[in-house]
Amino acid sequence: MQATLKLHALPFDSAKTYLAAAIFIMGNIVMPQLFHLVPHGGMTWLPIYFFTLIGAYKYGWRVGLLTAMASPAVNSLLFGMPGMDGLPAIMLKSVLLAVMAGYAARRFNKASLCVLTAVVAGYQILGTLGEWAMKGDLYLACQDFRIGIPGMLLQIAGGWAVINYIIRK
Repeated sequence: MQATLKLHALPFDSAKTYLAAAIFIMGNIVMPQLFHLVPHGGMTWLPIYFFTLIGAYKYGWRVGLLTAMASPAVNSLLFGMPGMDGLPAIMLKSVLLAVMAGYAARRFNKASLCVLTAVVAGYQILGTLGEWAMKGDLYLACQDFRIGIPGMLLQIAGGWAVINYIIRK
């Protein structure tokens, strides 16, 4: 018998919010470094979004937003990846992911593969449109759809597993 999944909506005035965000930010720092050991690992596996999805879905949009804003900025400052030219688009997608995941968790109160697929597709589609508007290059804006399908699948399946089985309480 599986335990009930508990989703939270932590407020900004709670220390738990910042502790949770710090943990997910660390995950979003370590995971990209591991994937960047493989050629084109970052572009293929999109690791910078993984813990943003989990944090926002499990602990609410505020944790997700803190994770979404800090992760790319810290990675860029410490490791130069993402580069400054790609940072705005990645931050846009990260923020969209945090808001959409937090909303979906609150609206559906469960983490199903179908809901997570909709969240990932949604932030990627809107983010691609935003990136296209920013850069004026549709081919470049569609990079995640050309190269990053494995990363999107990792977010969906891995996010579902982590939310439902690893941190379900």
